[in-house]
Amino acid sequence: MKKKTLFNLTKDNNLNGRKKAAKKTKSFEQTLWESADKLRGTVASSEYKHIVLSLIFLKFVSDKFEARKQELIDEGQGDFVEMVEFYTMKNVFFLSEESRWSTIIREAKQEDIALRIDTALHTIEKTNKSLRGALPDNYFSRQGLEPRNLASLIDTINNIDTTADREEDVVGRVYEYFLGNFAASEGQRGGEFYTPKCVVNLIAEMIEPYRGKIYDPCCGSGGMFVQSIKFIESHEGNKKDISIYGQEQTSTTYKLAKMNLAIRGIAANFGDVPADTFFKDQHPDLKADFIMANPPFNLKGWRGADELVDDPRWGGYDVPPTGNANYAWILHMVSKLSENGIAGFVLANGSMSTNTKGEGEIRKKLIENDLVDCMIALPGQLFYTTQIPVCLWFITKNKKAQQFDDERKAFRDRSGETLFIDARNMGTLIDRTHKELTSDDLAEITRTYHAWRGEPKDGTYEDQAGFCKSASLDEIKANDYVLTPGRYVGAAELEDDGVPFEEKMAELTQTLYQQMAESEKLDIMIKENLEGLGYEK
Repeated sequence: MKKKTLFNLTKDNNLNGRKKAAKKTKSFEQTLWESADKLRGTVASSEYKHIVLSLIFLKFVSDKFEARKQELIDEGQGDFVEMVEFYTMKNVFFLSEESRWSTIIREAKQEDIALRIDTALHTIEKTNKSLRGALPDNYFSRQGLEPRNLASLIDTINNIDTTADREEDVVGRVYEYFLGNFAASEGQRGGEFYTPKCVVNLIAEMIEPYRGKIYDPCCGSGGMFVQSIKFIESHEGNKKDISIYGQEQTSTTYKLAKMNLAIRGIAANFGDVPADTFFKDQHPDLKADFIMANPPFNLKGWRGADELVDDPRWGGYDVPPTGNANYAWILHMVSKLSENGIAGFVLANGSMSTNTKGEGEIRKKLIENDLVDCMIALPGQLFYTTQIPVCLWFITKNKKAQQFDDERKAFRDRSGETLFIDARNMGTLIDRTHKELTSDDLAEITRTYHAWRGEPKDGTYEDQAGFCKSASLDEIKANDYVLTPGRYVGAAELEDDGVPFEEKMAELTQTLYQQMAESEKLDIMIKENLEGLGYEK
């Protein structure tokens, strides 16, 4: 046997060390994701996420409860460990015995474990008012789960100490990771409630929601709100300075949103019930300072032909057509904006140029009313749900010079101007079919917008061919009120590579002739193969 050299031994040790290190550094989220395999095949993937996320929630609130209980004991207040007030004062949910994770683990091998989990969740919701309507109702019992598989999943989740690193958002990270992975694996259905993180980040960085009311009329799992909070925290603001208002139509997603914010200790008003935003507005009197949204793309049949025709939200505009809700969402958000508010939302690219059934007239009116502040064309492949190219709209009712009493810098007067940004060439492939905007991309786009608004910290704004252009209303009118950034920014200037034109043309011509000759050879081979198979001309 060949003896190992010192180099090889060192190399082996290094490799082993790396393997061990890699094992140690397997992320919290990865460990949980692997637990997903425990249920695959027995539960529809559309239902699966609710099971996993509900159990994570149960584990997290239980870990927090036990930590607080121990704290009370350590402080010599052991007599109060069963008193609700001593937990709520620290934003910890009080859990009765049957709701604690220790009980779930002890009973995990029982045949009726699904029922016991349902009971635990029901009791938590009943005991803690802020969770009312947030937790699944008899969900586990209805799924007909194999007790053995459920017990295995519980075991996996039990190995995770959700409060280990003392980071408040640790389970929030898991939610985000799971929602993203579910969206990736479920395609259309999974992505209905998931907006790519980089897109949400971009909207938050653009509109800077430091203080005031934040609203999302189709909030899904609440991702826009979570990112707003992260924005505030990363800029050393105070999350108590904002109020959150959302609405969601799908019952299970409505609960997901409530759980998503509850585990982060964020209070939110999602209305009394899950409901259709157009037909049962849960916040009829709301005027929001910031609106962030990713409405369903090109939603058809959102109203009947004779429904909502006199709705005040369309006041001053044509009634949005029944065949596409894009402009209904826009007008709904315009009606919800405060006088100095700003809205940033995602729509399909078609919204920038459509003239179908009055949509062009609505867009023309929005532009003439000087509401459109900025338009961004995004790169393709950002979404898990669709390959439809998408864009971002930013709308405000006040483009006059403004001063703020929060961390935002003063804005210059932008009346009669709209900024167009073409970001289609940005983004990096993260797998074979999906892209994401990098932090550098986000910084470049945001800096451009803020510089255009006149914020000194971001330098002086200048048009840049192929990327950004500040256009006047007359220029937009000359382009038939089309808002596609590519129309305004033009083509980027190409760098001169120093090769004379004649030389380059001769080289390209030779390449073309070679390719044509190769093509002729391939045609002959294909013809021979077809004849060999008996398919002659």
